[in-house]
Amino acid sequence: MNKKTFLAFIGPSVLMMVLFIALPLATVLKQSFYQTQSVYETLEVETCSPTFTGQVCVKEIKTIPIIGDNGKVITQTNYVGFTNYQNVLEFPRVIAAFANNSWHEFMLIDFWKALRFTLSFTLITLPLVLFFGLLIALCINNVAKSIRGPVIFVSLLPMIITPVIGALAIRWLFIGDGVLTSFLEWWLAKDIAMFAQAWTIEFMMTFYRVWHVAPFAAIVFYAGLQTVNQDTIESAIIDGASRWQKLRFVILPHLMPLIVFVTLIHLMDAYRVFEEVIGFSSQAHVISLQFLTYDFLTADLMGNRSIGRASASSMLTMIGITLLLIPVLRGVWNDYKGKRL
Repeated sequence: MNKKTFLAFIGPSVLMMVLFIALPLATVLKQSFYQTQSVYETLEVETCSPTFTGQVCVKEIKTIPIIGDNGKVITQTNYVGFTNYQNVLEFPRVIAAFANNSWHEFMLIDFWKALRFTLSFTLITLPLVLFFGLLIALCINNVAKSIRGPVIFVSLLPMIITPVIGALAIRWLFIGDGVLTSFLEWWLAKDIAMFAQAWTIEFMMTFYRVWHVAPFAAIVFYAGLQTVNQDTIESAIIDGASRWQKLRFVILPHLMPLIVFVTLIHLMDAYRVFEEVIGFSSQAHVISLQFLTYDFLTADLMGNRSIGRASASSMLTMIGITLLLIPVLRGVWNDYKGKRL
């Protein structure tokens, strides 16, 4: 392949990555060091109320945003350095919580509350997705070929349902007088409030994510099972290997590149958990880093958005997911170098 052909092949991809990944990230990074605020003015406002003898007027000082000629609030953007990061991380409150030896106080800080849930959600769902994905793939691979197609279709159904719709469906089953909640209350003869505490909400979120994502892992692993060397399997059987030994010493090493691939995809996807928080309406008990960024971008009563804080939260999220991916990517790189040698 000559140089021109290589550039013609790789150039469009590099251009798209620069336009849609590098430049937006650079913009977010820059914005995280700035703060946009509305411009206010202080006015003396006189308010008059009618009475039987006339009217009573009261003067008061009010601070209101200045409206421009276009009908929008005038804003100004100032460089604030790492102030946005400090406002998001809230280190004074963190120090106070540790000084008081209070985990409850620490979990009241939005960023650390969101980080705790995001990390636990990601690290708990990952092994479950890999386990159930492999289990489903092995089951599909061992059923009769005549029914394998329908089995694959049924296995993929959870993937077809969009995340928000799936989360809402599960929420409606368990909320208040939902079908499953009513059945459990009748069976256990006591009131059940699945959405009254954080741990039950997190459990349902975890269950939903595994149910929704495991079919993706299953179809990837099933494709890998079709390429397993049958001669190696037969040799293992002749040598007296059990099913567990075949799985451990033949199938799993063959599927390891796909396991790494699914791990990378799931880490990036689960760390950006957002739909479950919206679908389960869990903001009062459980929030994620992605939802925290969204909350910063939500306008308040005055129409202000904390764009600087949202940008800082986004960059901290990027740093977190990068730190999660580094061990996996290092393992892939070391394995690649070992094979080259």
